[in-house]
Amino acid sequence: MSTTTTDTPAPQQPASPPPSTPTDASQLNTYYTWSTFFNILLSRSTPTETASYFAARDLANEASDCARCTQTVTSLFKTSPIVRFLRDETRALSGGRHSEIGPAQIHCRRCTTRQSGGFDMDYGILLCANHLQSRAQTEDTLAHELVHAYDHLRFDVQRTDLRHQACTEIRASTLSGECRFTREFFGRRQWKVTQQLQECVRRRATLSLMHRPECKDEAHASRIVNEVWESCFRDTRPFDEIYR
Repeated sequence: MSTTTTDTPAPQQPASPPPSTPTDASQLNTYYTWSTFFNILLSRSTPTETASYFAARDLANEASDCARCTQTVTSLFKTSPIVRFLRDETRALSGGRHSEIGPAQIHCRRCTTRQSGGFDMDYGILLCANHLQSRAQTEDTLAHELVHAYDHLRFDVQRTDLRHQACTEIRASTLSGECRFTREFFGRRQWKVTQQLQECVRRRATLSLMHRPECKDEAHASRIVNEVWESCFRDTRPFDEIYR
């Protein structure tokens, strides 16, 4: 599955909550306190306590987060130009060989890793509802995964080929809008003016590649990204140019 990662390398986390994480509503109040929250802000909590707090918060808000995400996805397929365009382009390539990618193939779930979403041709698109804080972020993430869907249909991307994966990650970060200047400058506090887009795309593609089992380490990921950079960064299909 192709994944959209955050700018900080994701720690290795178990699929299930850590042992200290509460698993029922009666225990959540222990973590859901102002004191815990402020201890995190003041760096007084341990990494385990911080992880437990956020895991508990995500668990408590799972239903509302997923409902909000699903509602946003439905709206985006009706009103977002980039989402509608990519849906139409993937539909044209599918030719009946695969189910059309629409709201029914978008799965909003609570994620325990630091990713925002993922794509699999057989499963569809995963959106990590607990990590998507706004409509704009959801739109960028959905557009990113739709670029992956387009690439898999157009170029027959191989899951275990790191060059293929690097190329589709470069294209998805470039074309989705997640690396546009305002997102980097105000959202991620990346304050460089020159080569901002290129640095963002390289960073995110490298991080995503690092979490694939075929990748040895960061140096390996960076080398693969550099090898395919020129052709993949300049390839804006299905757009005539970088959309935003």
